[in-house]
Amino acid sequence: MKAVFKAGFVLLACALASIEIAAAQPANSGCSSENSAGGTQTLHCEGGVTIVAENGARFTLRTSGRKGQPNGIELTSKALLIEVPAKSGANKFQVTTPQAIAGVRGTKWTVDAAENKTSVFVVDGRVRVERRARGRGVTLGAGEGVDVEGDAPLAVKRWAAARVSALMARLGQ
Repeated sequence: MKAVFKAGFVLLACALASIEIAAAQPANSGCSSENSAGGTQTLHCEGGVTIVAENGARFTLRTSGRKGQPNGIELTSKALLIEVPAKSGANKFQVTTPQAIAGVRGTKWTVDAAENKTSVFVVDGRVRVERRARGRGVTLGAGEGVDVEGDAPLAVKRWAAARVSALMARLGQ
């Protein structure tokens, strides 16, 4: 009977471990969190920053100062939709992935990190994208995107409506 119980427990643990959910952020991050029926997690942060995380996204919010306002994210997998309000003299908000660094002062954009590729798309505003290893970067405007993978040159492209729609659907938009 003990063996059956242990086997059942192991199966339950494996099943629960395979469920993908947006990685929860700590309560002290200066953000409030809400989950949608579609599995996305939305963080509303001090300073007007809004982050929508795809179901299963793995990320860590970085904060600075006494108020704990977010100033960046380390994203390791899946996609985020980030909206940062423009503020004069404000520090740059950065999203860092294994391949790239995307930074802004005020805009709305997506970052999608996979094992060997990061894709950045700008909904509104402008975003500067560089390789994580530093080097020559590109600046994206609204409707433009870039894929950062391997040693391929960073090529700014206007993304097809189908690609934008598919990505936004993953983010509940």
